[in-house]
Amino acid sequence: MKQSRPRPLPTLLVVLTAVAAVVVGLVGPASAAAPSCGITWGSLPRAQDSGDREVLTDVRAGRHACYDRLVVDLGGEDDHFGSYAVRYVRQVTEDGSGHAVALRGGAALQVIVKAPAYDEHGATYLPANPAEVVDVTGFSTFRQVAWAGTFEGQSTIGLGVRATLPFRVFFLTGAPYSDQGPRLVLDVAHRW
Repeated sequence: MKQSRPRPLPTLLVVLTAVAAVVVGLVGPASAAAPSCGITWGSLPRAQDSGDREVLTDVRAGRHACYDRLVVDLGGEDDHFGSYAVRYVRQVTEDGSGHAVALRGGAALQVIVKAPAYDEHGATYLPANPAEVVDVTGFSTFRQVAWAGTFEGQSTIGLGVRATLPFRVFFLTGAPYSDQGPRLVLDVAHRW
């Protein structure tokens, strides 16, 4: 009578260890994974002209998991806004004079907001340092936010970014009966 030969213990341990490694790898912590951004924005110019009449009141920036965000605060006649033009350019120029605006980064976004930074009473927005409107130190994509001026009913902002990356532009309505006006929002992705 033939006896079955027992399997050697080391081979069994190798198989069990491999199976355990696969299971642990599949069920690892979710926080260890990079965010799944699913960005499909592209980098072509964006523009819209709704004919709204607002004034520029502030410029801010923030960091998010998948993109850096520039926010332009507006105020004026109503709580809506939708007049802008954003595109990659070789060189951002100052409104009125046409002088070049020096920007850090591998690419430059020209952000034209069809709202002046002044009203009948004077300036509604005047950055303390036009070359550094917002401190973007430590941002993933933004390298510099510079003021390019306001002239003939529009304001221009130069945004230096790490490289030509996808972006999106949209606006948020203001809150009626409050000091919060509409905002133009520009998000630039961290990567393609």
